[in-house]
Amino acid sequence: MRTRTMIRLAVILSAFGFAGTAFAASADDFKAAYAKAEAAEKGAAAAKNRWTATEATLKKAKAAADAGKFDDAVTLAQHAEALANASTAQAKEQEKLWPEAVVR
Repeated sequence: MRTRTMIRLAVILSAFGFAGTAFAASADDFKAAYAKAEAAEKGAAAAKNRWTATEATLKKAKAAADAGKFDDAVTLAQHAEALANASTAQAKEQEKLWPEAVVR
């Protein structure tokens, strides 16, 4: 009985060990996330609806990467991508709704 408990404990601890290393971001992870965020930001610029929050978040991501904090940098880059995608969606929605709001 005690051996079985020790084996379970060893399996659980090793799983946590692998999970911790699997989620550690690297410089390459940051570069990929940042490239996706920049592409989304270019889409927002093409839609003429860039948000200042996106630009600020991209700068924070770059600063975190420069400091070697790649986990934070990846998270910030992903957040910037989400902001850019939201601004593009907003532009498309407003383009569709604007004619309906015009007083005739």
